[in-house]
Amino acid sequence: MTNKNPLAREVLILNQNYEPLSVTEVKKAFIISYLGKAQIVETYRGIKLNTVNKSYPVPSIVRLRSYVRISRRRLTPTRKNILKRDGYRCQYCGTKIGPMTVDHIISKTMGGRETWENLVCACVKCNTRKGNRSLKEAHFELIRVPRKPHFFYLLHNIVKTPEPSWRPYLFLDPL
Repeated sequence: MTNKNPLAREVLILNQNYEPLSVTEVKKAFIISYLGKAQIVETYRGIKLNTVNKSYPVPSIVRLRSYVRISRRRLTPTRKNILKRDGYRCQYCGTKIGPMTVDHIISKTMGGRETWENLVCACVKCNTRKGNRSLKEAHFELIRVPRKPHFFYLLHNIVKTPEPSWRPYLFLDPL
C-alpha cells in the first residue's frame, strides 16, 4: 500500500484461536488492542502512530483475547458472488470477454432452484444458446462443477492483495 497515512491501512482480525474473522481499519484495531481486548500479532514495520507523549506501532494483525462464537456466515448465491466464484469466466465456453450473466443449469421451468450448485457464470451467447434446455439437450458441458464456496471465500474476496504477513493466517501459505 503506498498511502502514507497509517490510519488508511487495513488490519486482519483473528479470533482467539487464530481463525480469520474480518478486516478492519487501523483505528479500530488500535483501540481494541489499547483497551486490552486484543493483542497485536504483527505490525507494519517502520510505521508508527504518534501522539503528543508516545509513539505506537501500527498493527497489521490483531488477535482477540476472548473467543468470539460466530455462526458460519451464510454466503448467498447472488449474481455478484456467482460471477466472483467462477472468476468471471463462462462455465460453458471458457471466455472472459463480454458481459457475463448467471445461468440456471437446471432451468426454473424444469424445477431448478437458486442454489450454488445450480447457478453458473455464462456469457450472453452461451446463455442464449442454452435457453431453458438441459445441458444434455443443449449439448453443453460444464468446465467446472459448481459448488458452494467455503467461508474463507469471503475474506479472500475482501482482501484482494493481502499483506505478506497475513498469508499464513488466510491459509495462502504453509505455516
